[in-house]
Amino acid sequence: MLRVGGKMTCMACRNLVSNNMGVKVRIPLQKLHPLSRAIHHRYSNQQVPPHRTAARHISTMSRLPMRPPKPPPGSGGRGHQQQRNFWMLRLAARILRLRYIVLGSAVGGGYTAKKTYEEWKDFLPDFSEYNWVIPDYIWELSEQIDLEKLAKALPEMEEIAKLLPDMNKIGENFAFLKSLLSTETAGEPALKATDASAPASTEASDKQYKKSSDKEKLDQLQEELLRTQMKYQRMLERLEKENKELRKVVLQKDDKGIHQRKIKKSLIDLYSEVLDILSDYDSNYNTQDHLPRVVVVGDQSAGKTSVLEMIAQARIFPRGSGEMMTRSPVKVTLSEGPHHVAMFKDSGREFDLGKEEDLAALRHEIELRMRKSVKEGQTVSPETISLSVKGPGIQRMVLVDLPGVISTVTSGMAPDTKETIFSISKAYMQNPNAIILCIQDGSVDAERSIVTDLVSQMDPHGKRTIFVLTKVDLAEKNLASPSRIQQIVEGKLFPMKALGYFAVVTGKGSTSESIDSIKDYEEDFFQNSRLLRDGMLKAHQVTTKNLSLAVSDCFWKMVRESVEQQADAFKASRFNLETEWKNNYPRLRELDRNELYEKAKNEILDEVISLSQVTPKHWEAILQKKLWERVSTHVIENIYLPAAQTMNSGTFNTTVDIKLKQWTDKQLPHKALEVAWETLQEEFARFMAEYKGKDQDDIFDKLKEAVKDESIKRHKWNERAMDSLRVIQHNALEDRSITDKPQWDAAIQFMDETLQSRLKDTESVIQDMVGPDWKQRWMNWSSRTADQHIRNETKNELERLLKLNEEHTAYLANDEVTTVRKNLEGRGVQVDPVLIKDTWHQMYRRHFLQKALIHCNLCKKGFYYYQRHFVDAELECNDVVLFWRIQRMLMITANTLRQQLTNNEVRRLEKNVKEVLEDFGEDSEKKKHLIIGRRVQLAEDLKKVREIQEKLEAFIEALHKEK
Repeated sequence: MLRVGGKMTCMACRNLVSNNMGVKVRIPLQKLHPLSRAIHHRYSNQQVPPHRTAARHISTMSRLPMRPPKPPPGSGGRGHQQQRNFWMLRLAARILRLRYIVLGSAVGGGYTAKKTYEEWKDFLPDFSEYNWVIPDYIWELSEQIDLEKLAKALPEMEEIAKLLPDMNKIGENFAFLKSLLSTETAGEPALKATDASAPASTEASDKQYKKSSDKEKLDQLQEELLRTQMKYQRMLERLEKENKELRKVVLQKDDKGIHQRKIKKSLIDLYSEVLDILSDYDSNYNTQDHLPRVVVVGDQSAGKTSVLEMIAQARIFPRGSGEMMTRSPVKVTLSEGPHHVAMFKDSGREFDLGKEEDLAALRHEIELRMRKSVKEGQTVSPETISLSVKGPGIQRMVLVDLPGVISTVTSGMAPDTKETIFSISKAYMQNPNAIILCIQDGSVDAERSIVTDLVSQMDPHGKRTIFVLTKVDLAEKNLASPSRIQQIVEGKLFPMKALGYFAVVTGKGSTSESIDSIKDYEEDFFQNSRLLRDGMLKAHQVTTKNLSLAVSDCFWKMVRESVEQQADAFKASRFNLETEWKNNYPRLRELDRNELYEKAKNEILDEVISLSQVTPKHWEAILQKKLWERVSTHVIENIYLPAAQTMNSGTFNTTVDIKLKQWTDKQLPHKALEVAWETLQEEFARFMAEYKGKDQDDIFDKLKEAVKDESIKRHKWNERAMDSLRVIQHNALEDRSITDKPQWDAAIQFMDETLQSRLKDTESVIQDMVGPDWKQRWMNWSSRTADQHIRNETKNELERLLKLNEEHTAYLANDEVTTVRKNLEGRGVQVDPVLIKDTWHQMYRRHFLQKALIHCNLCKKGFYYYQRHFVDAELECNDVVLFWRIQRMLMITANTLRQQLTNNEVRRLEKNVKEVLEDFGEDSEKKKHLIIGRRVQLAEDLKKVREIQEKLEAFIEALHKEK
């Protein structure tokens, strides 16, 4: 009967190792305590090792020795009598021994159980090496669980005691065991049968246990772990969904101002503002931008944009089949918010990412901005497009999506496209605090990868690189050896190193797929994938959700480690800039380019207003003078000289009237408006130049010149003014009446000044033609050239011709040209007929002007004859009347133009100047080109460094509060 109890105890020991542990470990018998082995296997018929035999012989629980043999005959039967007389004593001793058996079993069993547990625990393997089996979010639950609340939620000790074994039932079992022992003699055959069946059942159990191979055990363990993971995954997703809805409600309440508090910028928004300022900052003190960003790099069409969209939870980027879509870096700031919206840095429009029409508009806007940033003749651009995306449950981080790396430049691309993409990628990756998200297409051969070599060059030790294998569903389907995927995610295939390796699925390749459908497809794929079931991929290495959590954790860890160091660097840069300003510009305010532009703008507008202060007399004098300078040559050459060749006054006046009419209809109004416009420009420039004083800054000269030129270029004179001006000029030239002697004297003076000026110009031309005279040659030690000598001889010959005929016409006849040439050849001077005619033109002009001056002096007393219309007069002064008509036309035209200028054109010019200043103010590149100098750049750097330092300090303070 004891063997029945031993069998029960043996089965209890076997159950010490629970099947629910997922690992089946068979405890060798040698590991059990000797006392336990004696209890459990007293009657085992198996072959016992030597040390077990020794233990059995010294055990107090061994079988009693056999009955001694009967004494031999002749012993008197003493021994037999004693045995016969003391069998009752032996029975009593047997019963008393039962007490020791029961007590020994209780004590020995307890000690054996404790000892066996300790040895069994030492025998088990170290399960800490298999922590990777448990997903990361299981460990993160400890951070989210309040242990105190959990302890309070546990049941009291009284309730726990109810779960313990019932000691009364245990006593009943011992009583049953005692009754069995009391009937040992009668039940010996049954006991032997039980003893015979115990080894057989043990052997069958051992054989069944040995049938399971190591592979089957591992499969069972992985399946159980996978089921556990999926169970917790679904539980966590349900909790996250509920948490997202609750946070959305809370954020919406805050957004509506229920708490009546000022909404502060989020931590990631503060950080993004710092990055936006740094993107435009170009320091001269080598203070580089080393703040962390997540730089997304990969080969073209490797799935970079799709991964970023899965993290942002919206299809926000333009898509194409095989062609290059990302043409410039796109900085995406991800943050949490009540609504799923997107917004550009330089725009106030919000795109609702829950509406398909807004998504399409956002993709179109991004594509337009990319194409606009690409310069003519280029394919990609280094200009960054800043975009922020907010929504419930989005991980906070800053990502930069870069153009895909290409191996070959195709048709339609710029020749330097490949090198430009490499330079842009290196510029972002060389930041020692940038997190490199290396995207590799899993559906193509690993040997075709380009980006892995680039990443390994920039981060050879893999301290800030996260490797992402995309399109794993296609890779599993196409690859003949799925273990190649395992080599990739274990970092054994590529030469690059990384902090972590992830495998994701970003949809089936259709542009119409939604984010939710892609998530469902990804989850279903990994649940049924043999990659995860066979242990090739670990649970925490799959899905874009786990990738997003890992990247966000790495990003913020890098931010916390580096942001204070960057703040100190900018603090030192600020000190250097302030020191340079104090030493070079101690008495000037620190005005940046925008502030200087506003100051220059006010000065220019003041100068334009000064044009309205010009007196009418000044305007008319300038206009009259400039207009006569412009038309005097035409009047003398084309009107006065031809008319003066006529024989009588009637023909003279007819010729003058015809030519004046033609001139007025075709040329004079245009010339007058040109003169007026040029006068306005000159006066504008003069006022801008005279405005300079002790407070004038020469740093504005280039800007003012550009504003003046652009304003004049845009200014268009009123075309209707030309028609009215033509009528006025025509009427002025038609008037021949000179009312009094002062007007006559004014005309005489105007004619005399004009003729004197023309005669002086003609004398100068002749002097240049013939060279210096004998006096100049003697005083200046100069001589004539051969051409000047020929012209001088020709001049002398033509002068003799004019002396012979003072009334000669303006043109030289051919026979006269031949005569002059032959006379010159007779003196040994070879001359060309063309030269003779050219010289004659100047000689006759001088001769005519000299005669006209003499006639002008005679006409000073001719006003009396004019009043009588030169009837029966010895003197005719029609040429004086002509100059009076010209002078009066000039005066009337100047007055008309002055009115047009002061009443209309000055105000229109002022309006044009304002428009130009507004346009220049909106064009930052224009301002950089026009307002230049070390002083300007130093003020710009000071402003930006101060702004960066202040925002970094605000961000660091908020970061510490969040901790």
